[in-house]
Amino acid sequence: MKQRLHKILAAAGIASLRKSEQMIAEGRIQVNGVVAKIGDQADLETDDIVADGNQVSAEQKRYLLLNKPTGYVTTVTDPHDRPTVMDLVDVRERIYPIGRLDVDTEGLLLLTNDGDFSQKMAHPSFEIEKTYLAELANALTEENKVLLERGIMLEDGPTAPAKIKIVSNRRRKVEITIHEGRNRIVRRMFDSIETPVIRLRRIRFGMVGLDDLPKRGVRELSGREVESLMDLAIETKRVGKPFKEWKKPEQETRNDRRLAFQANRPVRRAGAEDRRATFDSGDSRRPGSKSKRRPGSGRGGASKRRSSGAGSRRS
Repeated sequence: MKQRLHKILAAAGIASLRKSEQMIAEGRIQVNGVVAKIGDQADLETDDIVADGNQVSAEQKRYLLLNKPTGYVTTVTDPHDRPTVMDLVDVRERIYPIGRLDVDTEGLLLLTNDGDFSQKMAHPSFEIEKTYLAELANALTEENKVLLERGIMLEDGPTAPAKIKIVSNRRRKVEITIHEGRNRIVRRMFDSIETPVIRLRRIRFGMVGLDDLPKRGVRELSGREVESLMDLAIETKRVGKPFKEWKKPEQETRNDRRLAFQANRPVRRAGAEDRRATFDSGDSRRPGSKSKRRPGSGRGGASKRRSSGAGSRRS
């Protein structure tokens, strides 16, 4: 089946997609003896593809599990010349890590050259669970445990409910299972409840465990493990909620508040203007309302009573 030439080169492990396009643009790729151009298509099974004088062939798919130590960056290359996880793996194929582990986090890391497998393992919509063993500076209280299990708000959005298992009597060593892959999310979750992490190790990815693999150790995933992980990704995608990226709300402006006030302002009832017009502008009382003053309690009434009283006494 024909497909874009730069995708064939990337799948064969020649270079990344971007670098493969650059190689094509520089005239370093030939298809059936003809220099290829950007946008050309080919079929690896029927066409003769040559890159820098070397025959291009389909690359064997590799699925590796690494017990990553601390101090290694989870990238293929690092601009600051720090050691990367690729320094711990020696294979012919062009593999790359799935997701990330922080430089100060150790444990289970998957590497592959299978783009479809990598996308299903790393994308948050597939919700593959990862389990970490966290050693805490303070004991995890029951109240904070409940907060983590309900989900808490971080600066980049709320977290999904986590699964927490206390594994030490002093409650300073816990297992936390999440399916999110945001930057340093486990450490930030514990920091938000003022229980910082002093050591973090990933011990399980889906149903694949670290087991007794030594630090810096590497092993191939079995065919059954790869198949189980793919089935798990498909199942969680089918039953899970559609992934919706959280966006930080924009700061409300003065114009937004004005528009909201106009939209929520109560509607004046029909006939209100007519009823207001019947009121006497010189009197604050409503028409037909009864006065609370007793007859003769006003100034005029008082003077009349005084005059009437004086007259009676004179008579």
